[in-house]
Amino acid sequence: MKLDIKAIRYLTSEDWRVLQAVEQGSKNHELVPTPLIAHLSGARGGSGVHKCISALAKVGLIAKVKNAKYDGYRLTYGGLDYLALNTHRKANSIYSLGNQIGVGKESDIYITASPEGRRLVLKLHRLGRISFRSVKNNRDYLRHRNTGSWMYLSRLAAQKEHAFMRVLHREGFPVPEPVAWSRHTVVMEFIDSFPLRMIESVPDPGKMYGELMDMIVALAKRGLIHGDFNEFNILVKEETVGGKVELKPILIDFPQTVSTNHANAQFYFDRDVECIRRFFERRFKYTSNERGPFFADALKGVNAEMRLDIEVEASGFSKKMAKELDRYVEVVGGDQAEADAADGADEDADEAEDLDDEEEEVEHEMGEEDVQEDPQVDDPKLAEQLGSLSVEDDLAVKPINPADYGLIPLDLPQDPDGVAEKVKTKKKATGWAI
Repeated sequence: MKLDIKAIRYLTSEDWRVLQAVEQGSKNHELVPTPLIAHLSGARGGSGVHKCISALAKVGLIAKVKNAKYDGYRLTYGGLDYLALNTHRKANSIYSLGNQIGVGKESDIYITASPEGRRLVLKLHRLGRISFRSVKNNRDYLRHRNTGSWMYLSRLAAQKEHAFMRVLHREGFPVPEPVAWSRHTVVMEFIDSFPLRMIESVPDPGKMYGELMDMIVALAKRGLIHGDFNEFNILVKEETVGGKVELKPILIDFPQTVSTNHANAQFYFDRDVECIRRFFERRFKYTSNERGPFFADALKGVNAEMRLDIEVEASGFSKKMAKELDRYVEVVGGDQAEADAADGADEDADEAEDLDDEEEEVEHEMGEEDVQEDPQVDDPKLAEQLGSLSVEDDLAVKPINPADYGLIPLDLPQDPDGVAEKVKTKKKATGWAI
């Protein structure tokens, strides 16, 4: 779905409370009853709540369900987007939102900026958009429910990616710097680069091949396997060193990262190695004279105290969360791979993982349980190529021309009454009424 923030500045404080109430009520209700929304929002008068509900429904932040047994509303992905953006805005993580610069099977990428003018990237996870049918047909995953917890799974994917990026960046791995995380979104450093799949030739393919293989081994020695290490998830950045231009690979996309203790760890390790080997043979006509690297060799002499997978689990992303996300990958992996191969898509497919034998009830956090937006396959037009951006001082505060990136401020008007009056006038002018 397309992220439209035109209505965000016209939401009053009461609207935000009602939207948060719908999110909170989604913890135990797929369809949140209207009386419960009124109770959770803390509104004194019922008419005010209905007015806010109507305003939110008109801009698609909440939605009714046809033929429902009772009067209620569900949170949409648009509403979840607004809640996440509002959290980032209040925390001063981002100030403005710009053009869409990338789209994946289950994520959208936007250019954004901090209040100080630093260029950043906003990634929105949208699990279930492409692979809805394969999961819908798998009753074991849905546990005989009619809907899947797409927003909850998207939240887990974002939380996992932020957790892994944080520790990898701290340990000096070439990954974007994570800035913030909220719900299903991750804000990270913007890197002026190109995906490896878009590069036709490199001056020294052998050198880059060795760097990528060393990166796979270095991750394994710290207890991690990327699981999707291929040309789609590797960015190539140009750096000038001693008057020479060097190419530096940057690794992205970590929701599928697994521990070296995973039951299929060797399979994922070998698959990462084979993906790079096959790409270099096909694109750069380069074939390594050495076999490997091998999983067993990568684990030799590993210091248990240096394992990052243990630290990530201890910092908040638990085994239970990982199992729930793994179940999703297990269900959609094979079917999606076949579909991508048939369509000739320029995206790599996830391989299936083994289901864990434990049958645990999914414990959903606030606002993320049993809420589903009917997935649609977007066909967005990517934004125009970004202009030349400096990569030497990403942390510096630099002025940004909003027109270059379509940046729209997220700050809200100071006068709520004035906002309400503007909305009311606009409704009258367009002949729209509640």
